Amino acid sequence: LLCPAEASKRAEEEADTPDLGGQSDDSSDEGDASGDTEMDFLRSLFSRTLGLSPGEKVLDELTLDGVARYILSGKCKNIICMVGAGISTSAGIPDFRSPGTGLYANLQKYNLPYPEAIFQIDYFKIHPEPFFALARELYPGQFKPTVCHYFMRMLKDKGLLTRSFSQNIDTLERVAGLEGEDLIEAHGTFHTSHCVSFLCRKEYSMDWMKSTVLSPLCGCISSPILDIVFFGENLPDRFFTSMKMDFPRCDLLIIMGTSLQVQPFASLVSRVSNSCPRLLINMEKTGQVCN
Repeated sequence: LLCPAEASKRAEEEADTPDLGGQSDDSSDEGDASGDTEMDFLRSLFSRTLGLSPGEKVLDELTLDGVARYILSGKCKNIICMVGAGISTSAGIPDFRSPGTGLYANLQKYNLPYPEAIFQIDYFKIHPEPFFALARELYPGQFKPTVCHYFMRMLKDKGLLTRSFSQNIDTLERVAGLEGEDLIEAHGTFHTSHCVSFLCRKEYSMDWMKSTVLSPLCGCISSPILDIVFFGENLPDRFFTSMKMDFPRCDLLIIMGTSLQVQPFASLVSRVSNSCPRLLINMEKTGQVCN
């Protein structure tokens, strides 16, 4: 990018105008015209730098009403939702980081070395009991979907939802009516459960998991049973294949209830095109990447 002085000089040269700075006293109209020319140049420069075509405008105004009109216009056909724990708090499921009420602030009874350890794969392999105790408190069947979940279901019913990329493991998207093809459960799910041993991978039903009083272990070599992605583990392959396929054609990205502090999920916000509007619905600000 050029500094204002350089940009002004470049604009003067390209326009072949002797005085774009409004130095002449002959007419105020001449000064206004020169200002318009300079602003047109700057708009064009910024547009080229950002990869946007000059004058490109997707929303008629930067408001929820503007987004709604865009959705109703028929030009918006591929909506992606990115959601986190914040969309389930009104269902009674705590998020992670809210002071006082968040999950990390209420794990004292598990005697963890630090709150995040409950989701660390190395800690889980040695001490799986705290995670399974927490899982029994949060297990599906005890909570109902929220308005956010049914909003995504409505987008699906209207043929507008390309995919919902979710950080949640509570399965409330499925309860609301989204199916496997509609969802990328980036951090795993309670909907399915398999033995973690690569030599076994036996599948267990949700009813069996729910009825298990102690930590569920497979009979093969007493391996834990779950389909949750822990810190330190790779995300499912489908996350990456869908990311490459879905985001280039996205024409509206709706981000709801996530702090965008966990990678690589958080980086998805930058994978849409420069012309794609991004709507953030949150109780508080996230990282600068969404601003």
